[in-house]
Amino acid sequence: MACLIAAPSSGSGKTLLSLCLAAWARRSGRQLQPFKVGPDYLDPQLLSRVSGHTCRNLDPLLCGPEWVERCFHWHGSRADLALVEGVMGLFDGRGPSSEGSSAAVAAQLALPVVLVVEASRQAGSLAALVRGFRDHGPPPVTLAGVVLNRVGSERHHALLREALESIAVPLLGVLPHHPSLELPSRHLGLLPPGELHDLEQRQEQWAELAARHLDLARLEPLLAPPNPQAGAEDPIHWCLSQHRPSPPEQAPEQGPEQAPLPVAIASDAAFHFRYPEAGELLAAVGLEPVAWSPLADEALPVGCRAVLLPGGYPELHAAQLAASRRSLGELARAAAAGLPLVAECGGLLLLGEQLADGDGMLQPMAGVLPFRARKGALSLGYREVKATTSGLLVRPGEHFCGHEFHRWQLESVASTGGLWQLEGWGTPTRSEGWTAPNVHASWLHLHWAGCPVIPSRLAAAAGRAAPLPTSAASSNPTSPSPRFSRNAGS
Repeated sequence: MACLIAAPSSGSGKTLLSLCLAAWARRSGRQLQPFKVGPDYLDPQLLSRVSGHTCRNLDPLLCGPEWVERCFHWHGSRADLALVEGVMGLFDGRGPSSEGSSAAVAAQLALPVVLVVEASRQAGSLAALVRGFRDHGPPPVTLAGVVLNRVGSERHHALLREALESIAVPLLGVLPHHPSLELPSRHLGLLPPGELHDLEQRQEQWAELAARHLDLARLEPLLAPPNPQAGAEDPIHWCLSQHRPSPPEQAPEQGPEQAPLPVAIASDAAFHFRYPEAGELLAAVGLEPVAWSPLADEALPVGCRAVLLPGGYPELHAAQLAASRRSLGELARAAAAGLPLVAECGGLLLLGEQLADGDGMLQPMAGVLPFRARKGALSLGYREVKATTSGLLVRPGEHFCGHEFHRWQLESVASTGGLWQLEGWGTPTRSEGWTAPNVHASWLHLHWAGCPVIPSRLAAAAGRAAPLPTSAASSNPTSPSPRFSRNAGS
């Protein structure tokens, strides 16, 4: 059975070990399926690129435990090897609990745990730390062994090995000091693979480090894929089968010769925080995801029926986005024409009037929603929401679980009623988001596998929408952006 790679805390080396094993497997000609616990976008992008297989998030809070089980067995059983990278510390879950933690996923899937410990300033104390994680619970975990990160010398290695032997825990290898293991990061996590220009060289070095410094004879059996579940169906189709929309929310019937309806998805260096299941679910409900780059000042795709704006780093590209007058004008024109617009976090920032760049200078955005955005306090954690109004994707009284992670505050917001009431551990309940018949915009990241009503309703709305007609604005990047006033503020 595959293992779960965990650690006492973030920054210990979980991702480094996972990348080394993925690079080694690929160089060895094996197909390795990676998974990632929790609501993460950046680690999965790296694991996908290095392994050559789309990394799948396993998050019981966002998607439910049955999805986790089905996703793991379906995708894992189709590869030669599989591994699960944990999130944060082994027992870190929602608030102070272990709910949704790496330990909870390991317990649910009966996965042994490989603990990665950053040992640069430890010797005998390592035994106390590892014993604590081995014996702590609930949920109980099965500790398969330890990999040590940042081992300084052979003498240090010997000290740490004896410390682990004293508590009968296997040492499965080390990650030494090496330049390729120094991964650059920014405020939301590691740099995405597109910004690591030496990634191919690093992959070769990671594979070599795994071969030289990891006990692969012991680790390889811990990468065995799960067995397929008898009679299991593709988790995307299973997911949609759990939600049978009412007739008004069903996508229009398409004839055998009718092409899927195109949906523009912002996809570039500013907008790339999305789960792979989003595109798969859109395709399963009769839509065609089409990549669209606001940064490249592109017009919306011909025949576009809806626009999806995922999260990312728009603030790092605020000046370039402000100069993309054609793209911004297209967004405002689409909103005014009634095309469905769905925006999460960074995508929400693109719809505002102004966005502060890295120097604090306000840059003009699409002007669809009435706010200016500046850097603010950190908002981080799982959120439970209850819809308070009827809009593009939600109905009053419906409950969803999502994740919030940003450092922004909004100014000059029209307070005309929110999308939903949002609450989470350690954060006050508040009204949040915008909704209208054709707009859904929120800070909240949702995993659509946990709320398949969302892509179903989006497909129905796209089927009702008329394609955005071409106009002079599509080819004239200096034409003014029309404004859209049908909104509800948080």
